[in-house]
Amino acid sequence: MRIGVDAMGGDYAPRSVVEGVLASAGWRTAEHELVIFGDRDRLAEEFQRAGGSVDDYEVVHCSEVITMHDHPVRAIAEKADSSITVGFQHLAGGRIDGFASAGHTGAMMAGTMNFIKAVPGILRPAIAAYIPVSENRYNILLDVGLNADCKPDVLVQYAMLGSLYAEHVMGKEKPRVGLLNIGEEPSKGNLVSKATYEKMVASEDFLFAGNVEGNEIFSDERVDVVVTDGFVGNVVLKEAEALYKIILSRGIKDDYFDSFNFERYGGTPVLGVNAPVIIGHGISNARAIDNMIRQTSTVISSGLCEKFKSFFKNA
Repeated sequence: MRIGVDAMGGDYAPRSVVEGVLASAGWRTAEHELVIFGDRDRLAEEFQRAGGSVDDYEVVHCSEVITMHDHPVRAIAEKADSSITVGFQHLAGGRIDGFASAGHTGAMMAGTMNFIKAVPGILRPAIAAYIPVSENRYNILLDVGLNADCKPDVLVQYAMLGSLYAEHVMGKEKPRVGLLNIGEEPSKGNLVSKATYEKMVASEDFLFAGNVEGNEIFSDERVDVVVTDGFVGNVVLKEAEALYKIILSRGIKDDYFDSFNFERYGGTPVLGVNAPVIIGHGISNARAIDNMIRQTSTVISSGLCEKFKSFFKNA
């Protein structure tokens, strides 16, 4: 298994990435081979500072960096030797099995669609977020920001993507899918949600549990997967992050609320594309990078992308 890691992506790169790579040695085995994309001289300095050696890793030298100020689509084309662009070229060419970065989210999505592309049959890929329901159990919420406006057919596909992810990556047997709405009744909601409800009820491709309200997102009594458009999903995710920050600022210690810390997950995969792409948080520290690498390994091992291809080929 060859895991590609963008060493130049993120607010604290390459230092946090190097520290995360070294931390991942605690769980990586001989089957996990890291391929690091970035400026070799800067990486050598950071590895030496952290007590490691750049020579212990395969490094693909990249002379350019896509910054948070770059236009995402133009940067992929204009910065041909950037760590993100070269990483995607390796993934598209089969030289790595998955690619992870805490860098420019827009550039990561532009690279994904330019080099990796959506699985045939997928209308729009999505990104999902873990929503804690206890200290060690989670729902997933999608989409959380990729597509602000979604037609019913797209939301139905999100239900399929979320169900496959919950089953094959999270290990949930027959995941229950809920549609986020303002009431449980089929007649509730706007035109899109009502039309989506009708399509989900008729679908045999996943286990539909019906409409779920906002106060059920943080519970797995009825659902394991919550589907919504990227506008609402992103608002929910940011509100959860804000609540976690408030709890921290008030000095409250609680195992459940600690599970809202993004560092525990590292990143989220882009769902519905042809190869594993993991996007991390821009402020990722060493712990978050370590878990981003672990998440990439998990998605590769699950064969998730192949399951997407098989499912939508037969859908």
